[in-house]
Amino acid sequence: MPLRVRLTLWYGSALALVLIVFSVVLYVIIARNLRDAVDQSLEETATTAVRSLEMRGFLPLLDEEELLSQFPELARIDKFFQIFSPSGTITIRSPNIKQHEVPLSRIALETAFKGQTILESATYPNEPPLRLISVPINYRGRLLYIVQVGTSMQSIEDTLDRFLILLLVAVPVALAVSLAAGWFLAGRALRPVDSITLAAQRIAGGDLSQRLTMPPASDEIGRLAGTFNNMIGRLDASFQQIRQFTSDASHELRTPLTVMKGETELVLRKPRPLEDYHSVLESNLEEIDRMSRIVEELLFLSRADMGEVKMETLPVALEALVEDIHRQATLLGQDRQIEVVLGTVTPALVLGDELRLRELLLNLVENAVKYSHPKGKVRVSLVSDGRQAILSVADQGIGIATEDRPKIFNRFFRTDVARAHTKKGTGLGLAICAWIVEVHKGRINVQGEVGHGSTFTVTLPLVPRPS
Repeated sequence: MPLRVRLTLWYGSALALVLIVFSVVLYVIIARNLRDAVDQSLEETATTAVRSLEMRGFLPLLDEEELLSQFPELARIDKFFQIFSPSGTITIRSPNIKQHEVPLSRIALETAFKGQTILESATYPNEPPLRLISVPINYRGRLLYIVQVGTSMQSIEDTLDRFLILLLVAVPVALAVSLAAGWFLAGRALRPVDSITLAAQRIAGGDLSQRLTMPPASDEIGRLAGTFNNMIGRLDASFQQIRQFTSDASHELRTPLTVMKGETELVLRKPRPLEDYHSVLESNLEEIDRMSRIVEELLFLSRADMGEVKMETLPVALEALVEDIHRQATLLGQDRQIEVVLGTVTPALVLGDELRLRELLLNLVENAVKYSHPKGKVRVSLVSDGRQAILSVADQGIGIATEDRPKIFNRFFRTDVARAHTKKGTGLGLAICAWIVEVHKGRINVQGEVGHGSTFTVTLPLVPRPS
């Protein structure tokens, strides 16, 4: 069922329930108020009549003509009166009731003997519904008369019937008009959703560059459109990264395969000395090692993306780690006559995985040595500011252009200067470094200029001191 239909039905059902409850309550209140008004009028009339009779001294003997001449209000058109003896027989009645028979009920007679007033509703054959009040008149301690004042309820019943008909007509009409308005408003409210659906269908066709038009109002639809645009933007960025990743991975793996294939074909064209075969096999082994390293690093990053890399969270003394890596890096730099020196090293205790932190520092130092000029210098330092440990690795090598700094931690990204400087490298080491820093809740950034070296800075939170 379309959402527009469901909204209209829900709205109509709720409105119908409200209208029915409101109509019933209104009808009951009006009916009660009208009947209460009749009862109050009967009570006032009966009280006035009894008080007047007692004050004029017509008791205990009553004469009908004299009574009516003295009290013409007792023969009002909308009311009638009757005066009963204690035996329940009529002694006097108003002229407008003489042609009708309205006897005193047994309950009214018993109540009068108790000295109490009673209100009753009565219905007689071929007579309209009546409302009656019976008031006892006592003289010298005994019941002398019973004054009964009544009125027809026909006008009240007619009024209620007309009001009920009005409700039965007005409620469906109001419900129909409201449903039509609800249908129209639901269509207006859902019109942006139709636009979002059409745009989503176009985007599903493969054009992830499209975005939804943001409505001027920042309502639920506006927030939905904004969320949808953000989602499409992230998908677009992810697909671009996947395409770039596939292209870079293909390029990185194709290069060693091309080298291996070319050297192998060349050496097989004609018989050659044993040394040539040995040389080609050594070269192929180097390329295989490089491809194996690429595959291992790709597998590690893939497992890291899926959260499958187990990490320890233990206190790690960074200063001891820096000194240990410095000893290893000294041997790495000897082949290229690059000096690895220690700068300022202060104690710093962080929470993390010692193996991953060692891998982070070793990657940074290896990169610094790899991209340094012969007889250059690499400086490793560690300081803390009381809240963070700041680890820096600075070199005097080829440097990084300003426009390349935001991309340096992307997978397989290598600058043209880096490729020209050395063919070694997979373009995945800094991506692994960025992941290690991220899982340790730290930050990594790089500074430097082309030809003037680079400085990688890693900031990690220190272990909180006990208060």
